[in-house]
Amino acid sequence: MSKIIQSIRGMNDLLPTQTPLWRHVETTLRTVLETYGYQEIRTPLLEATELFSRSIGEVTDIVEKEMFSFTDRNGDSLTLRPEGTACCVRAGIEHSLFYNQVQRLWYMGPMFRHERPQQGRYRQFHQIGAEAYGLSGSDIDAEIIAMTARCWRQLGLSDLQLQINSLGSIAARAAYRSQLVSYLSDHPNQLDEDSQRRLHTNPLRILDSKNPNMQELVTNAPQLLDYLDGESQAHFANLKQLLEQLGISYQINPRLVRGLDYYNRTVFEWVTPHLGGQGTICAGGRYDTLVEQIGGKPTPAIGFAIGIERLTLLLAPTEHHLDNSAPHAYLILVGEAAISQGFRLAEGLRDTLPQLRLLTHCGGGKFKNQFKQADKSGARLAIVIGEEEIIQQQVTIKHLREEKPQIRLPQTEVSGYLKTALGNFTGIN
Repeated sequence: MSKIIQSIRGMNDLLPTQTPLWRHVETTLRTVLETYGYQEIRTPLLEATELFSRSIGEVTDIVEKEMFSFTDRNGDSLTLRPEGTACCVRAGIEHSLFYNQVQRLWYMGPMFRHERPQQGRYRQFHQIGAEAYGLSGSDIDAEIIAMTARCWRQLGLSDLQLQINSLGSIAARAAYRSQLVSYLSDHPNQLDEDSQRRLHTNPLRILDSKNPNMQELVTNAPQLLDYLDGESQAHFANLKQLLEQLGISYQINPRLVRGLDYYNRTVFEWVTPHLGGQGTICAGGRYDTLVEQIGGKPTPAIGFAIGIERLTLLLAPTEHHLDNSAPHAYLILVGEAAISQGFRLAEGLRDTLPQLRLLTHCGGGKFKNQFKQADKSGARLAIVIGEEEIIQQQVTIKHLREEKPQIRLPQTEVSGYLKTALGNFTGIN
C-alpha cells in the first residue's frame, strides 16, 4: 500500500468546520478597511528574491533563515512572499501609483516563512494589511491605529493592548545603534548565541529577545526614545495626543523595534495575553524610506498587518455565535420521477432567491435515509417531493429545527413561503 501523502509541515488545510469563522473575520476586516476609503490590491505570491533582501534587510532573520527561495529554469532567484508591504511597494512603483498621489491600499492572502511551526506561527500563514502612501503626518498614524481598534470592536475583542514606540529618523537610529552596541559589548558573557550573532549586524533586534536570562540586560540598555531627533519627538507627541483624544489607550514599549529593517518613527503592536509567546495580533509602523529604497521617488508611508490565524484562535471560543454555511433548506427527492421536477424547482428557487442555500439530495435512497441526511446537514427546512407531490405539483415542508407542523403547498408558492419562514434570520428577500 502506497504511503499517504500529507500536507507540508506548517502548511495547514482549512476544513469546512473552520471556514465560516475565517470568512467572518475576513469580511469584518475588509468592511472596516473599505469604510475608511482603503482600496484592495492583489500581488503575486512569487517575487524576485532581491525585492525582499533589499527591503526587509539582508541581515534579518527572515532573509537569512526563513524565506522559501529557489532558482527557476531561467536562472532567476524567486521567493514566496514572506510579507506584504514590499510587494505593495513594488507594485506601486511599477504601476506609477505613488508619484504626487496619496494611496490607501489593503491586501489579504497567504505569506510564507520557513519557521518552526507552533500554535499561531506557521510556514504558510495569512495576513490582512493596509498601507497608506504619500502622507507624512502623525494624523495618518492615528487613523491607521484607530482603524485597527475599530476592527477589534467589530469582532467583539476587548482584551487587546496597544503598544507604541518611535524609532526616530535614520540618523537618530544610527546614533542610538552605536550606543547600544557599546553597552552590549561590555557584557559579552550575558549575550546568547543569537544576540552575539546580531550584535554587529542587527543589534536593535536584541532588544526584542524572549530569552529570560537576558531580560535584565535588555531592561538596563539605553532607550531609543532618549536619542530621538526633534522632528521625531514632535511626531510621537502629536500621535500620543491624537490617540488620547480618540480614547485609545496605549502603553509605550521602549523595546518595541519590529523585525524588519525598513521601519522608522512610529511602530506599534496589538498584543494579547491569551496566546502565549505568539501574542502579537497586529503589527505595523512607518517606513518612509522604503519606496525610495526599492527604486521609487521618496514617499512617506505607514501600514500594518493582522495575523488571521491568531485572530481565529482568539475568536474560536465564540465561534458558535457565527452564522455557518449550513443549507437553509434540503430538497428530498423520493423516486426517479421526482428528480427532474425537483431539479427544475431547485433552479427556479435559486433564480428567485439568490441568497438561499439549498442542498438538493443526489444519489437516490429511501425517504427515511434522505431525511436523516437532511437533518445531518444542519438545514432548517426539508422540502419533500414524492409520488403524491408530483401528481399534485406540490411540496411538503418539514421544519427540522423548530416544533412546527409540516405543511403542503403548491410548488409555485414555495419561494414566497421561504421568504417568510427564513427571511428573519438569513437576510433572504
